[in-house]
Amino acid sequence: MLLAIDTATRLISLALHDGQSVAAESTWQTDQYHTAELAPQAALLLRRAGVEPARLQAIAVAIGPGSYTGLRIGLGFAKGLALAQGVPLLGVPTLDGLMRAQPQRAERALALLLAGRGRVSAAPYRWDLRKLRWEADGAVRVLEWPALAAELAAENSEAGPVYVAGEMDAAGAELLRGLKGKVRLASPAQSLRRAGYLAEIGWERLRAGADDPSRLAPVYGGQPAGAA
Repeated sequence: MLLAIDTATRLISLALHDGQSVAAESTWQTDQYHTAELAPQAALLLRRAGVEPARLQAIAVAIGPGSYTGLRIGLGFAKGLALAQGVPLLGVPTLDGLMRAQPQRAERALALLLAGRGRVSAAPYRWDLRKLRWEADGAVRVLEWPALAAELAAENSEAGPVYVAGEMDAAGAELLRGLKGKVRLASPAQSLRRAGYLAEIGWERLRAGADDPSRLAPVYGGQPAGAA
């Protein structure tokens, strides 16, 4: 049984996966109460699924981008649990888990994560026809919403609209909805990060070998727009 943990933003998601299916999953919004909520909710998830901690075979955790507080707490909890149970630890990029939920599309894709103060972390993805999944196609960047909207508005229309999934605040969503013909927005349900998808990636990663917990570190944001 693998436990997946995503605390990258105010959204927290936990899942248990036995290698064949999702045994249990819980996703909720928190108001910066990661420390108070994470351990009790993980214990509750295990109890609901009838899984003793000793049955865990691995821990997968979202390593960023994300907030300083969320990532630090999630990774710290995951490292402690992996050490206590003597199981492998696997770090998974936050936006890879988001994109695992997206259906195959011909368009280019952009995965988003709120970065605070009117900014958003954005990462390009493309559908890999050989691997039959979305693959990162560039670095994560941090932009203000108007700058992101201006970039998308300037896109070559012959390439088709950009498929956009992930977190958006009200101002960002309004800007992107105004880019008709340039942007195709994922539905709110598709834009919700779910740890069940993170767990799937964790199982795949486990076959290739675990990460070194002493070297696994969070990636808090991305490259600011305009940086060298």
